[in-house]
Amino acid sequence: MLKVLRRIVQEVSSAQRFEQALQILVSRVREALHTQSCTVFLLDDKKIYVLLATDGLNPSSVGKVRLTFDQGLVGLIGRTRELINIDNAPEHSDFFYVQGLGEERYKAFLGVPIVHNRALLGVLVVQQEEQRCFDETEEAFLVTMAAQLGGVLAHAEATGEISFKENKEQVQADIIFQGIASAPGISVGQAVVAYPFADLEAVPHKKVKNISAEVSQLKKAFKSARNDIQRLKKHMLSVLPEEEQALFDVYLMILDKASLEKEVIKVIQETQQWAQAALQIVIASHVLQFERVDDDYLRERAADLRDLGRRILMHLQHGQLTPILYPEKTILVGEEVSPSALAEVPEGRLVGIVSVKGSSHSHLSILARSLGIPAITGVENLPVNQLEAQTLIVDGAQGKLIVAPSAPVKQSFIALIEQQREFSDSLEPLRDLPAETLDGYSISLWVNTGLMADANLSLTAGAEGIGLYRTEMPFLIRDCFPAEDEQYGLYRQLLTAFSPRPVVMRTLDIGGDKALPYFPIKEDNPFLGWRGIRVTLDHPEIFLIQIRAMLRANRGLNNLRIMLPMISCVAEADHALRLINQAYEKELSEDPNACKPPIGIMIEVPSAIYQAHALAERVEFLSVGSNDLTQYMLAVDRNNPRVANLYDPFQPSVLQALVQVVEAAHQAQKPVSICGEMASDPLAIPLLLAMGFDALSMNSFSIPRIKSVIRHISFRQAKVLLAQVLKMDNAKTIRDYLGQALASLSLKTLASVEVEA
Repeated sequence: MLKVLRRIVQEVSSAQRFEQALQILVSRVREALHTQSCTVFLLDDKKIYVLLATDGLNPSSVGKVRLTFDQGLVGLIGRTRELINIDNAPEHSDFFYVQGLGEERYKAFLGVPIVHNRALLGVLVVQQEEQRCFDETEEAFLVTMAAQLGGVLAHAEATGEISFKENKEQVQADIIFQGIASAPGISVGQAVVAYPFADLEAVPHKKVKNISAEVSQLKKAFKSARNDIQRLKKHMLSVLPEEEQALFDVYLMILDKASLEKEVIKVIQETQQWAQAALQIVIASHVLQFERVDDDYLRERAADLRDLGRRILMHLQHGQLTPILYPEKTILVGEEVSPSALAEVPEGRLVGIVSVKGSSHSHLSILARSLGIPAITGVENLPVNQLEAQTLIVDGAQGKLIVAPSAPVKQSFIALIEQQREFSDSLEPLRDLPAETLDGYSISLWVNTGLMADANLSLTAGAEGIGLYRTEMPFLIRDCFPAEDEQYGLYRQLLTAFSPRPVVMRTLDIGGDKALPYFPIKEDNPFLGWRGIRVTLDHPEIFLIQIRAMLRANRGLNNLRIMLPMISCVAEADHALRLINQAYEKELSEDPNACKPPIGIMIEVPSAIYQAHALAERVEFLSVGSNDLTQYMLAVDRNNPRVANLYDPFQPSVLQALVQVVEAAHQAQKPVSICGEMASDPLAIPLLLAMGFDALSMNSFSIPRIKSVIRHISFRQAKVLLAQVLKMDNAKTIRDYLGQALASLSLKTLASVEVEA
């Protein structure tokens, strides 16, 4: 049966059209179970079951037979979400006769629900003339088949392939796709699909004899790509502050680094592959290293390398950019929209961005936030090729994309855009005001970053410091560990730009799923493996070089703070502190006026919660990494779509843990901050205030709205909310309660319009 199941799944997956896939499925299932009929019913948005495909019933009934949610055996299966296996269906009390369907001759009936991510999508049924019950093997086969069909139906619904309209070529109005909110704001415009410059994956391997000719072509292609980026940087200078050109400087840095070009040349020389294949091999290798990283921010650097690789390949293939006509209100759409594609749009015409791949940490998202352009990334199942010239609505605050909006919906969002403009204008005066509650309780607002460009952007947003600076970037884009002087230059630039504001630098957080190309680590369970402080303590030579670079960069500025990641016990903390003291003693020998920076510990694993007081006594501050702490406490991989819905920082256990950490830190008379998504969630702000956190660290674009929430609530009100929430035992109940509470306090963050899908 397993071989049969695999063959059916493979055949269905290979079908060109959805209707064809369903017809293949019902025919193959009928044959596999030796029955006379197999049928698929889909539950539409009005809770009506529609017959979508059949082999054994009247084929003219497809698309026409409809059953209400309560009708027949199909309705019973959907309501109970259990399989039904009966030997004589017409005698069952729930049997519903449909004239012309042709099932009156069938007795045996086996039906199973089609479910995907807990949502009921439809029912799969097989029938037979013989009066009998299907056996357990047949039941198991059909249940497995329905589980496979669930994913197919979910994808078809999302992409609009399922349509009950007579004109199926017409795009259904008001189709909603959900993605990641990457840059706030709302826009209405016309889609322009951004296609890749060239296809790296399609490059064939080909041996060549003239090695020098291939090397020469490669060098010319690198030079042409550099010229492209310089041109785009110059174009963006008119719309971006000069300091934020660092995003394009990162591209130029990668292109200018002799190591990348040399690496491709080395592959050409050693394998005798032509330049195009050698480029593909090198880029693919580096992309793979980035994609294995668990950190969202660092994983997004893979997109930058792919974009550069495609641009270099285009020049190797002697291609030219095809001129594109951009409408006045352009919404750029693509599988992986790159910053360079964004920069190609004429000034003043780009109003929105939608990317199938990517996250809020991508260069694209950083640029979009800086330009004030609404952006959505990570939009799964988006039929990009069908969207050219379509009218789209981008809701960057909710991560929502609406395709072909109806007139009423379009007008609602146009009105909302005006409201958003007024809301943004109201936040502007808050930039230089303190994050202070109505009754005078203040809290610091810091930013998380890993790029100079995003750091500069945070200054314009009113950040009071950097609460988390990821130091992994220079380690991930090299072919060896960066030297002390190189690290010093990067750290000095950042500390100088933010002086006198504090900058918290997290020591190197690699290992496990963050394997470097020159320092590979293979483990069965990387999330619980050799990572973070565990790696650097095992390699003190790496740790000490980084600490010395930080201490040197801090000379005369004294705004550095050092934070240790993934600490799980006091022994690790003690070991790391001894090494830091060793580096500081050397710094003192070179600079007698050197100041030892405050040292902090990240609380991100459950064991650290229970030793928080002992840890706090050893250092100057604590910082909660809410993303990892939530993930580890709930045993949920938030990047796994199968269980991501279980990831919720409002779970009572997580909230109780946060209270415990704050109490432990304050008992030791040490400040405690929190970074991660929770710190930028308006619903969480009253709770974090009441718990007593001294600072919140978030993405720069979240600072204005979080400051608005803080300035519209009193500390006393926040304490009352926390007391009530700590009595609750359900995350959804907590979220609903907080939403109602903030609404009653007239706390409006970002408006939204609900649209029926």
